[in-house]
Amino acid sequence: MRKNPSRLTAEESKLLTKVMTMGLGTTLPVMMSPSELAKLIGVIYHDTDCGDELKESHPQLWEQIAPKADYYDLPEDWFLEPIHLEPEQHVALIKTGEEQIEDFTTYLRCLSELHKRRRKYRMILSAQPMPTMIQVSPRSLVEYGTTEPQALASWLTWRKFFYDLDNRSAQETGYLFEPILAAAIGGEQKSARAKVVTRSGDATKGRQVDCWKVLPNGDTLAYEFKLRVTIAASGQGRFGEEIQFAEDAFNSGAKPILVVLDPTMNPRLEVLQKAFEAKGGRAYLGEEAWEHLEAQAGDVMSRFIEKYVRRPIEDISRFETEHESGGNRKQIDLLDLHASYQRDQIVLQLGEYTRNIKRREDPALSEPEENDTPIEI
Repeated sequence: MRKNPSRLTAEESKLLTKVMTMGLGTTLPVMMSPSELAKLIGVIYHDTDCGDELKESHPQLWEQIAPKADYYDLPEDWFLEPIHLEPEQHVALIKTGEEQIEDFTTYLRCLSELHKRRRKYRMILSAQPMPTMIQVSPRSLVEYGTTEPQALASWLTWRKFFYDLDNRSAQETGYLFEPILAAAIGGEQKSARAKVVTRSGDATKGRQVDCWKVLPNGDTLAYEFKLRVTIAASGQGRFGEEIQFAEDAFNSGAKPILVVLDPTMNPRLEVLQKAFEAKGGRAYLGEEAWEHLEAQAGDVMSRFIEKYVRRPIEDISRFETEHESGGNRKQIDLLDLHASYQRDQIVLQLGEYTRNIKRREDPALSEPEENDTPIEI
């Protein structure tokens, strides 16, 4: 049967749906317009220094989608401004990118996932309701009498509001962090239902795998990604599960690989490292972890990891410095905080920096979305 060049294949249609939409059945769905997707592709051409190739073949299109700066320096509204596109030109642009840029499809999947999560969190900042007194007033018992009731009511409300925002930020980052790294190094996340790794002693129960990768020689790798390993007293059961992961992966015929981006050593991390190595695996920590990820990713996707994951984390982390009292304790010199709330906006002042957040509360966000479960990052 002869292929129709104007029709999307099943895989191309699946990719288009994947990159343009997120959470359509949730409270805060995200759907990119063709113009927005085209501009995101323009960012990829900018990142990979391939803009001249597109400019040569489609000069008018390139003029519309060429970013004037790196992604994080672009105003969010730039992506939302419509441009003139011919019908299905954004689809043709994807096909052109696949021909001109190595690993284009993977880059597009990762960048679109980051972009959609940022879009969603922008909506969360706008729509997350302020807590009600019935939610926070019982918490006054441990502080009542320490300050005036009106001030305490405001303190409890602001504190709960910031907690809600931080919790949703952690959730969105958790949903984003692992899939991006997995895709960038040529693997994919596997749910417990897939049973690529099963529990030792009970093959009917699977384990979630952050990244499952099959090598050309047929060997399989089962990755566990972590930003850090803490020595917190809570989560004893969770830590036992992390130790068990190495054995379960080994017994399932896979090599367990631990990747921890924060190299700060502590007894728990040392135990976890030894558990992976005892089962024929490897543990990559800190700088070695970044080097491993970038080596596995290849030239183009290592550029993505560096630009979109490593550099932002390091840029923020540089404000944390050694505490004068020693003991390897680090802290940040916090800027003074002032927050004011009006019905249509919140104004945050951090030192000399001001941020205005437009507000349009959505009461539905008072309850977590169906798939919103806490994720440790």
